[in-house]
Formats: sequence, C-alpha cells, structure tokens
Amino acid sequence: MIPAVPSLVIAIAALATLFALRRQLGQALRGRRNLKLIDSFRPEAFGLVPRAELDASRAAPPPSAELTARRQGIADAAWAGDFQPAAAYVAEAGNDWDERWSRLELLQYLAGEDETWLAKWRADQPDNADAATLHASLLLHNAWKVRGGGFANQVPPERMAKFKQMLPASMEAARAAAELAPENPGPWVVMITAARGLRYSHEQFQPLWAGLQARTPLHVDGHWQAMQYWCAKWHGSNEAMMQFAEAALAASPEGSALAGTYLHALHELEGRKAALPSGPRAVQLLDRVRVCLLALPADDERLPALRHLLAHFLLRAEQYDAALEQFQLLGRWCGAYPWTDAADPIAEFDRGRALAAQRSSRSPAE
Repeated sequence: MIPAVPSLVIAIAALATLFALRRQLGQALRGRRNLKLIDSFRPEAFGLVPRAELDASRAAPPPSAELTARRQGIADAAWAGDFQPAAAYVAEAGNDWDERWSRLELLQYLAGEDETWLAKWRADQPDNADAATLHASLLLHNAWKVRGGGFANQVPPERMAKFKQMLPASMEAARAAAELAPENPGPWVVMITAARGLRYSHEQFQPLWAGLQARTPLHVDGHWQAMQYWCAKWHGSNEAMMQFAEAALAASPEGSALAGTYLHALHELEGRKAALPSGPRAVQLLDRVRVCLLALPADDERLPALRHLLAHFLLRAEQYDAALEQFQLLGRWCGAYPWTDAADPIAEFDRGRALAAQRSSRSPAE
C-alpha cells in the first residue's frame, strides 16, 4: 500500500511549481522588454558612440605611441642582456610607490619571458632593492603559474604540492629585499601575496599588513592582495572582505584607484553568487567610488577596467543616471569584464548602456 502524502506537502509543492512558472514568465517578459528597449535605442541621442563603432578588442584606447615605444625599447634592451633601461625606468618613479610597483610589474612580465637580464642585474648590483624585489615577485609569479587560478579543489595534487614547495623561496626573497630598502613597500606586497598561498593565520598576516601600512597606507595593489586574503575563498569571509573593502574606500582620496578595491570586492561576491549590498548605504558607497574615479587622471591605465565594473554595478543597483555617465566616459571600448563574459561582448555592452540610457532621467536629444 502506498503511504498517503500529507496535504501540506502537496500544497507546498504546488506553490513551488506556481512560483517557478511565474519566475519563468517574468524572465521571458523581461527578455522581450529588453529586446524592445535595444531595438528602439538610439545611442547618439544620449551622448554615446554609435553601435557600429563599438570595439571589444580593448578595454580602453591604446597607450600613447611614445609610451609604447619606450616600453618596447626597455623590453628589447632587456632581452638583449642590457638591464640598465629597465632599472632606470623603475627608479624614475621615485617615491610614487603605486607607480613604482606598476613599472615593476612590466619588468616582471619581461623577466617571465627571459630572466637572463635580471640575473645579470642582480649579479652587478646585489644591493639594488628593485632588482631584489623583482626577483622575489618573479618567484611568486612562477609559483602561482604552477598552481593556476582555480579553486583549491580544482588544482591537481601534484601542482598544488609544487606550488607549496616553491612559495617559501618567494617569501624569503621578499624579506631579503625589504632589508635592502626599508622604506620601500614593494617587498611587503610580495609578502602579503605569498602569505595567502602559504596559508598564514590572521595573527601571522597582521604584522605583514602593518608593515605595508607603515610604509604607504594607500598602496592600491597591496590593498587588492590583502582583500584577496580576507575573501571567503581564502582566509576570511564575505563579511570580512566587505569590511576591509569599505575601509579602503573610506580611506581613499578622490583621484585614487584605491576606491576600486570596493568594486573588486563586489566582483568577488558576484562570482560566489552571494547577495550584493543593497539599500541607501550601498548606493552611497557606489557614489563615493564614482566621485573618486572622476578625479583619477584620464590616462591612468587602471581607470578603464574600474569604469567598466562601476557601470555594471551601478546598473545592478538601478542607478541609471550614474551608469549612463560611465558609459559616456567609456566611449566605444567594451573589451572588459563583465561584457567579455558574454558570448557577444558588444551586444552585452550595448544592452547595458541601452538600459542605463532609457531608464535614466535624461531626455534623448532630437
């Protein structure tokens, strides 16, 4: 005899089916409305570039010909065995520690292709802190390259074992670099990053973070690396990560890319399919990011990727006027997340700006 199913269970199942059908219908209707929205959208009427000019090959215009030529010259010289142009390029940044780190990252790429010139630099100038920091950073990069970017359970055991074997050398090299130039925060960025892979406890991590803060409290990449430490997939939680990101945003002066830490934290939440912050305070935080980025120099190479993220999260927060502003500033370029996650980045970008424009308070120009 088949046991009777309680009527409450039947009722709950019926309600679940009804809600699912309503959700599917709502999604279908929204899809149709979005198609209608795009069909009637005239970008030029909202100060946006024509659809035919959109370009998903880049996130922003290419660097100036002068800068491109200089970087190529540094690369050519390094790969030919001459480290002097690379050394001068980093040293020119002086105590602009964010810029100095950015230039070091270019050299890391060059050394990743062929590190013979770096070995010569270190042999000729063993007390040069930039060369020592670059060496530590390259060791770290090589270890992470072995590991790959997946979650721990996606990394083959032999690669994870090799990663763990390689990491201590990068930490040791970074500590040695820090002794050569105690004022330079670069080695501390390497240490903070290595600490994540070495699974440092919170008590072990805090002195490293304090060391970076003592040298430069607003280091952009240092904050990004620390945010990764505090995220749920590593050694923290969604709450700890967001607390850290909000503190970074509060500390960020206008015109600093540090405000982008908050956008990266939202991206992490989105990747984990966690709920994004909502309500008036969430809107205020996004507006604070917007204000900080508006004052960032237009040629700052970190700005375009942050603008793309900001436009996306403003759309999700239904802040259409502010999102439209970002799309106007982005112009034709759409080769960045989140648009590049779609099969057709140009169409996805166009949908986003159509939504921002037609739901904004702005009237289309005739």
